[in-house]
Amino acid sequence: MGKVTIKDVAKAAGVSISTVSNALNDVDVLNPETKSHVLKVAKQLNYVPNLNGKQLKSKKTNMLGFFTTSVSGPYFYILVESMARESERLGYGLHVMVTADKQTIISNIMGRRVDGVIIYEEMRVDDQDIAMMEKDKIKAVFLDRVIQKETMGTVIFNSYASSYEATKYLISLGHKKIAYLSGVDTMYDSVQRKEGYLAALREHQLPVDEDFIVQGYFEEESTYNAVRAFVHKHPGKIPDAILAGNDLSAIGCIKALRTYGLEVPRDISVVGFDDIDIAQYFTPPLTTVRNQIARQGILAVNHLVNMIKKQEQGKVQKLDGELIVRGSSHVRLS
Repeated sequence: MGKVTIKDVAKAAGVSISTVSNALNDVDVLNPETKSHVLKVAKQLNYVPNLNGKQLKSKKTNMLGFFTTSVSGPYFYILVESMARESERLGYGLHVMVTADKQTIISNIMGRRVDGVIIYEEMRVDDQDIAMMEKDKIKAVFLDRVIQKETMGTVIFNSYASSYEATKYLISLGHKKIAYLSGVDTMYDSVQRKEGYLAALREHQLPVDEDFIVQGYFEEESTYNAVRAFVHKHPGKIPDAILAGNDLSAIGCIKALRTYGLEVPRDISVVGFDDIDIAQYFTPPLTTVRNQIARQGILAVNHLVNMIKKQEQGKVQKLDGELIVRGSSHVRLS
C-alpha cells in the first residue's frame, strides 16, 4: 500500500475529509467521540500529516535555520547544542546547513524554508544579499558581523576588547616580543582579535613585526605546522609570548614549540581564546579568554524568535570576554 492520505483516513472512519482535518488540527468544532474515533483510525493506519500543506497555509514552518561554512571544533559544538536546546524550548526546530555555496544559502533563506535564520558564514553573504533580505523582511541574526536593521540583529563577542586586554596582560608580565596566531582573514572575530592585539602593542609603543603574525586558521594542526615553519625559518627570532586566536591554535602552538625544545611557560607564555573544555586539562593548563559561547547561541535564538513574533526589532548584542589565568603564562624571567 502507498502512503496513507487524509482521504484514506476519512473513508476508513466514515467521515468527511474536513472532519478528519479538524480532528488532526485540534479544531474545536467536533464532539469528543468523533474526534477520538478519527484519531484512533488515523493511528491505526499510520497516517502522517502532510506538513508542507500546513506550512503553506499558515506561512510558518516552526523551523529556524543556522547557516554556516563549518561546524568543526569545540566552539561550534557548544554553539549548535545551545541553539538547538533553546529552539526546542521555544517550540521551534533547528535546521543546520553547512555549505560554502552562497547561492544555496540565499535560496534557502529567500525560499522561506525556515521562519528565520542565524548566519555565520565568513562574510559570503554580501551587502547586496542583505539588502534583498531586508526588502523581503527576512528575520536574521548574524554571528559574524555587526548588522542592525528592523528585521536583522547581531550577537557577537567583543573580540577587539578581549584581545586588547589579553595583550595588555602579556605586556604586564614583562613580555615585549609578542606574536599573534591569526584565524581566517575574512572572519569577524579573527580580524577583531588581530586589531585588538595591534592596538595594545601600539599603545605601549612596542614594535609591530609582521613576521610575528602567523596564520593558523583557528585549527590545531594548521597552527602546529605554521608555528614549526616559523621557528624553522626564524631560529633566532623567538617571541617572549604568543596570543593565539583560539584555544585550538594555542594547543597546536604549544605542541609545535615542544618539538624545538621550547617549554611553555618557562620559555614562552601562551594565551588562547574561548576557554573550551580541554583548556583547563591541557598541560600546561591554558590561560585563555573565556567567551560566552552557549550564551551567544541562546541570545541569538531568543532575538530571532522575538523578531519573528514582532516583539522586538533588530539590535546589536556584544558579549564580553573574561581573562582566565592558568599555567601557560608566566612573568618574563629575563
